[in-house]
Amino acid sequence: MKRAVTLVAVIGMASTVLMAAGKETVSGQYVEARTAEIFTGGCIMGSEAETMGKQAVLAWKVDRGTVNGVSVDGLSVVAALAGDKNLGLHEIGGDKAVVKSAIYVDERANPAQRIALVALAHDLTKSIGTVVSVTPAPIQFADAGREIHVATSNVSLDVNKEMTHDPSCGAELWFHPLASVDQAEMAVADQNSFSGSMLGTKWSDPNKRSAFYGTFSK
Repeated sequence: MKRAVTLVAVIGMASTVLMAAGKETVSGQYVEARTAEIFTGGCIMGSEAETMGKQAVLAWKVDRGTVNGVSVDGLSVVAALAGDKNLGLHEIGGDKAVVKSAIYVDERANPAQRIALVALAHDLTKSIGTVVSVTPAPIQFADAGREIHVATSNVSLDVNKEMTHDPSCGAELWFHPLASVDQAEMAVADQNSFSGSMLGTKWSDPNKRSAFYGTFSK
């Protein structure tokens, strides 16, 4: 517990340093899924906008790069987000959600790399909110071609890239990725779950057109 508190305490400092780092670069793969459809008709969106979409899982796998002068090649970081309202409501004219997040950093990372991974997630995410926990854990992030699988403590995410872009019933894209990306594609979350206790909410929201995947660079 003391280690987790210590990591949380340095997030602000690490993020500030990252913002000022200048020419450093880092790049890799990104995937997310939230608990609301991102591509659907207005009738479904109208029913979900106020009551759903309050939670999301975000995951990054670094191919190569440095953060604050620290190499994070091959390491991963996962964030579970929970808001008081739909995380994308501000994109369609509503108020911005107040968000809490639980972050999982690659257990293979040394202490400096763990801080760098938290700073990276904080800098790339538009709505990470208040970080309530940082947990070193084994992280699986595997791109199998048609599907991306992410798993760590309390988190499971399976994203199917084969999504039908059927515009029937007036379906359209309502939201954009919750993190900065170079390019992103819509996808189906075959599995999207969080079972931890630190956010005050748990979820399992499978089989929805609620995901994005792509690449990031900074």
